[in-house]
Amino acid sequence: MSEVRRSAPALEVRGLDVYYGHSHALQGVELTLDSGVFSVVGRNGMGKTTLCKTIMGLLPSSGGSVRVRGEEITRLSPARIARLGVGYVPQGRRLWRSLSVAEHLQLAAGMRRGPWTIERVYETFPRLAERKDHGGGQLSGGEQQMLAISRALLTNPHLLIMDEPTEGLAPVIVARVEEMLVGLGEDGDMSVLVIEQNIGVATAISKNVAIMVNGRVNRIIDAARLAADRELQQRLLGVGFGVHADADTDVEAADTNVEAEARPAPPRPAGGAPIRVYISNPKPPTRWSQPAAIARIEAAARTLTPAITRIEDAARQKRQASTQLASSGPPVVLVVGTLDTKGEELRFIRDLIARHGLRTRLVDVSTGGKLSTCDVSAQEIALNHGRGGSTVFGADRGASITAMAEAFASWLRRQGNVAGIISAGGSGGASLVAPAMRALPVGVPKLIISSVASGDVGPYVGPADITMMYSVTDVQGLNSISRAVLANGANAIAGMVKARLEDQAGTERNAPADLPAIGITMFGVTTPAVQKIAADLRNDFECLVFHATGVGGRSMEKLVDSGMLAAVIDVTTTEVCDLLMGGVFPATDDRFGAIIRSRVPFIGSAGALDMVNFGAPDTIPERYRQRKLHVHNPQVTLMRTTPEENERIGRWIGDKLNRMDGPVRFFLPEGGVSALDAPGQPFFDPEADAALFGALERSVRQTSNRQLIRLRHNINEPEFASAIVNALRPLVGRPGTRRKVAR
Repeated sequence: MSEVRRSAPALEVRGLDVYYGHSHALQGVELTLDSGVFSVVGRNGMGKTTLCKTIMGLLPSSGGSVRVRGEEITRLSPARIARLGVGYVPQGRRLWRSLSVAEHLQLAAGMRRGPWTIERVYETFPRLAERKDHGGGQLSGGEQQMLAISRALLTNPHLLIMDEPTEGLAPVIVARVEEMLVGLGEDGDMSVLVIEQNIGVATAISKNVAIMVNGRVNRIIDAARLAADRELQQRLLGVGFGVHADADTDVEAADTNVEAEARPAPPRPAGGAPIRVYISNPKPPTRWSQPAAIARIEAAARTLTPAITRIEDAARQKRQASTQLASSGPPVVLVVGTLDTKGEELRFIRDLIARHGLRTRLVDVSTGGKLSTCDVSAQEIALNHGRGGSTVFGADRGASITAMAEAFASWLRRQGNVAGIISAGGSGGASLVAPAMRALPVGVPKLIISSVASGDVGPYVGPADITMMYSVTDVQGLNSISRAVLANGANAIAGMVKARLEDQAGTERNAPADLPAIGITMFGVTTPAVQKIAADLRNDFECLVFHATGVGGRSMEKLVDSGMLAAVIDVTTTEVCDLLMGGVFPATDDRFGAIIRSRVPFIGSAGALDMVNFGAPDTIPERYRQRKLHVHNPQVTLMRTTPEENERIGRWIGDKLNRMDGPVRFFLPEGGVSALDAPGQPFFDPEADAALFGALERSVRQTSNRQLIRLRHNINEPEFASAIVNALRPLVGRPGTRRKVAR
């Protein structure tokens, strides 16, 4: 990447005036693009496309100047401007219907030499390679836009001007275009001026955004602030509301300081009286609009009653729903189980919780079909199954339990005021409630009292924060033992719920500015690296460390799917070894799936890919008994992976990395992937590591946004951790902010 700053800006616009007849379309526009990507946003009719055409020489200017890398181009022809290294992606694509995709690209490829070739275009947009023999008129809208962008890139411009590049594209194509634009900005060889109406794209690809209003650049604002502030978007751009107030007046009335606070909404009349809302411009205004007639304004007015929630209020409530326990009523503790067999025990638990002053709801998930006295009946729960209630109450007990578990999980997702949940029963009861509990957010108290809690609880707990308590005796009737155990469980859930409610109330009063959270995976043999990374980041991020024991990776990815992590530093990917080789700490086939789905920034490495985990030495499978083994502790024995196995691991991880659309940096520590893979240590094997790294490099389709990075250090050396930290910061933006992605 070029780090040399040009002596002159890539684009400099000074006092630019353009007229359409007597209409003053551009009014003294001032704009400077030093390097990278710069976004310009604004409502329709504000002069954005006119600005693009004037820069390209397609429209004459009446005054002012346009300079590209210090050279005046204001009076030059479009052809001369293009030869000087200015590319243009016009609004509307402007393709030839009779020319094929390949012919379009061949025409553009000969203008200027540079990094963009037809092969790179096909790699960036594989769909164009598939359609290269089709004519421009035979392509879909998204394919046409890909071709228009590719045609401009093939001219290898110094400055690329793109007018509405994501207009009319499907979300998946928008994400690909966004990734490409971010990559162009990171490469540093090309500067890009992007005209956009998609606020998500505009704020994701550039650090600052210019806002055009009535032919002028009204202000240049920090992209992160604009992305996060919906009220500011409405005030400046009219985003998210059905009212199009006069743009010029609205913006000029706002303080030009970027940090100005949004004005509070005017108070509503006391007593809940209806409000008559008048819109001064029933249609979105432009600089050529005539004043609307009074009769037309009156006809367009509407009455707003207190029962109608404003759009901005609804959006705010949606954002707060995940943190408010009482979003649909006072907080309630659910007591769930099969009342046909465990009714006495469950009611005992309910009554103890109620003594703490907490509201409770008794929920029946029995599959026998009998009616029981409760707050939510089994029949009501069963109606939430996708195939109807009859699916739940069948002759096959196993199928009925599975169906009821699905129905209960569906019902629970609709409850917005769950403060905690407790259940008691045997293996069947635990199987009924555990899937729904796992779907609840981390932090909501969850407790299962069961006779299976002293065994392997992994299938019930999974990656969630479920507490399981052994019942000692079977949950069958009340006796001195069961009363003591059930009482402990009831008092425990009550204490957890009350403490959480008190903490939440204090948090809402104090409203601290939480740091963005980052997930980091760790194993004993990668501990020094993780400790150094966490120490370097602790002032800017909340570092959540997950033990890479199979369930640790799943727990981290559960938080990613929940939107609770701003980025992932997956230093220790050893769970893949156990998945592929049959170890005891395996990942699932969905390892990295949350990263793929969410597109969060991903920093990965080959941490502990030199080992497969087994139990005590006598538990190692026969086929592995003659391999290189290391006793980590009496309960854990490690097996060194071979070059052939590392080839397989590299291909598996490479396939996952190729499916990630967000920023990806995957580090290859040439000095060893763990503490045991170092000179003089039992697993040091450069040949096996080389096989792993080679397979990754052959498998991964590297782009500016997806990179493999080799470092001549062991994974636990301080220089390696520093490289991880330095790679993360540009991907997540400034401390305390999370980079906005297109939606």
